[in-house]
Amino acid sequence: MTPQSDEDEVWRQIVASFNETAEPGTAGHPWPDRENVSEEDAAPPATPAPPAVKDPPAAEDGAAAEDEERPPAPEEDEDHYVPPPPPPLPKMDGGTRAAWLALFGGPAYLLLAALLNWPMDGWIVFTAIAAFIGGFVALIVRMGDGPPPGSGWDDGAVI
Repeated sequence: MTPQSDEDEVWRQIVASFNETAEPGTAGHPWPDRENVSEEDAAPPATPAPPAVKDPPAAEDGAAAEDEERPPAPEEDEDHYVPPPPPPLPKMDGGTRAAWLALFGGPAYLLLAALLNWPMDGWIVFTAIAAFIGGFVALIVRMGDGPPPGSGWDDGAVI
């Protein structure tokens, strides 16, 4: 028998037993009996109350005992991560500000003029569209893909 004929026989058995029902013993529990949980085991265990924190006994001279330390008070948000404040944004020069203003100002003016029925002559529409395109091009040109300034002549492997 070849491996192909063995595989064909296995497939024929799978197809023949496709519509058969499962054994009655396994239909009730599709898992092993050792994984069955009783009603008593299903209830969550009661957690004991945490012990009360008492002040350390005072030394005879009125000062607190130095050898005994007070455990830290439990905080409500022990696992809560509070990220550090972000660093400030870098300062923009005048050219970058003008490019962002042109990028958003041109379409904003056209939208506002259309909503408020302001007169839109041909030169106004042209100026707004030119400002949008000019701002976009200026920002792309100012991005630069060279090494950062002050990195020296050898900036490692550049791919």
